[in-house]
Amino acid sequence: MFNKRIKIKELLAQEPTGQEVTVMGWVRTFRNNQFVALNDGSTNNNIQVVIALGSQEEELLKRITTSASLKVTGTVVPSLGKGQKMDLNAATIEILGDSDAEIYPIQLKNRPSLEFLREIAHLRFRTNTFGSVFRVRHALAFAVHKFFNDKGFVYMHTPIITGSDAEGAGELFKVTSLPFDETPRKDDGSVDFSKDFFGKATNLTVSGQLEGELGATAFGDIYTFGPTFRAENSNTTRHLAEFWMIEPEMAFYDLEDNMNLAEEFIKYIIKYAMDNNKEDLEFLAQRLGEEEKQLPQDKRSEMGLLEKLEFVLNNNFERITYTEAIDILRESNYNKKKKFQYPISGWGMDLQSEHERYLVEKHFKKPVILSNYPKEIKAFYMRQNDDGKTVAAMDILAPGIGEIVGGSQREERFDNLLDRMKEMHIPEEELWWYLDTRRFGTVPHAGFGLGFERMVQFVTGMTNIRDVIAFPRTPGSAEF
Repeated sequence: MFNKRIKIKELLAQEPTGQEVTVMGWVRTFRNNQFVALNDGSTNNNIQVVIALGSQEEELLKRITTSASLKVTGTVVPSLGKGQKMDLNAATIEILGDSDAEIYPIQLKNRPSLEFLREIAHLRFRTNTFGSVFRVRHALAFAVHKFFNDKGFVYMHTPIITGSDAEGAGELFKVTSLPFDETPRKDDGSVDFSKDFFGKATNLTVSGQLEGELGATAFGDIYTFGPTFRAENSNTTRHLAEFWMIEPEMAFYDLEDNMNLAEEFIKYIIKYAMDNNKEDLEFLAQRLGEEEKQLPQDKRSEMGLLEKLEFVLNNNFERITYTEAIDILRESNYNKKKKFQYPISGWGMDLQSEHERYLVEKHFKKPVILSNYPKEIKAFYMRQNDDGKTVAAMDILAPGIGEIVGGSQREERFDNLLDRMKEMHIPEEELWWYLDTRRFGTVPHAGFGLGFERMVQFVTGMTNIRDVIAFPRTPGSAEF
C-alpha cells in the first residue's frame, strides 16, 4: 500500500525507540546535503530527516529543494541536536514532486509579509502562520457543530439563492441567467425577471435567518452554518464580500435566553480551540506579540492573545442597554476631547466600530452585550418593546474587532409584524410564507448570527479578516 504512513504530529508525540516509519511531506529546508526539515501540514513542527553521507545518489540530493515533496522511510532515533527529541534516519527516499527553488515564491529566510502572501493565497497555507490559522479555523468549525449537536439542535441548509433580502440592506449580488446584451424589458424599461430562470428577481443570500425561523417553528432549535454574501464596496480589514455565518434560531426563547446561549456558545468554541490547538495558539500568540512590538505603546493590547482568550472564558460578559451605552460614550473623555471620528450625537444614532471598541477595550475591558436598540436602526423582524421606541435586539462586542454577534428576539405577534413591515415598505406578498409562521401557532422565539471569520480573527489574533479565510473575496478581487 502506497499510503502506509504516519503523520508528523502523531510521530512527534511518540518516544524514539528505533521504530521503522514512513513519513511524507514537503521540504522546508535542506542543509549540508544531510539534514531535511520535513513538514506535512499536521503541525508547524518538522521532523528532521537525516541522510547518511554517501547513502543517496547525488542526482537525488540535487532534487531535494524547498517545497519538493518526499516519501521517506527510516528509523526513529533520539536526536543529538538541540530543540528536537527525535530524528528520522532515512533508509529510502522517494521524490514525489519536484520544486524549482529558484522561482518558488516563499523564501523562508526572507520572512514574507502578509500582504505579499495574500497575492499567493494558493501557497500561503505552507507557512507556519497560515498553517496555524487554518488548523484553528477547522477546530472552531468542528466545535460549532459539536456544540449545537450536543444540545439537540437540527442543522439546516438554507438557500444560497433567494428571492428575499433578510436585512433590507439592498447590497446584493444579483443572480440571473438573462443575457446581458439582449435583456428582456418591461414597457417601463425595467428588467422583466419573469423571463429569468426562477421567474423572479433573485440574489445571493445575505442571511439564512428568515428560512431558519421556519425550521425553528417546527423543530424547536435549529442552526445554519454557511456562506453569505454582501455587495458592499468596503475595502477594510473587517469586511468580505463572501463570508460564513452561524445562525441559530430557537423557539420558546426570549432575549435573555438568546444572550445566555450566545455567551455560552462563544466560550465553548474558544475553549475547544484552546484545548485542541494549544501549539498553534501559542505560535500565533508569539507572532502577535512580535508584531505588536512594532506599534506605539498606546496601540498595543494590554493582554497577550492567550491571556485575552482566558479572560473571555473566565469572566461574565458585561450586559448593558443601548441607552446606558450612549450615556457612557457621551460622558467619556474620548468624546469630550473629540477623539471619536464620529462624535456621539445623541440617542438614536447607530454606533460605529470605534464606539463599540471603546466600550469593550477602554471602559469595561471585557466583552459586552448591548441590548434594546432604537427600532429605527434595526430590522423589521425584531420584537418591539413596550416603550414603543426600542426593539429586543442584542449585539455582542469583542476586544479588537467590535461586533461579533448580532441577534434579537423575533416579533412573533402577527399584527405587530405586519404593521412594522408596512412602516418599512416591505411588501406583504413577498414574505407571505414568513407571515404564515405567525398565523399558525406562533411562539416567542429568538436567534442570532455570528460572523465566523470575525470569530476566527478574534481567536487567532490576526488583524485582517482576509487572512482567516482561504480565498478572500473583496472588491476587485476574486482570484483563485
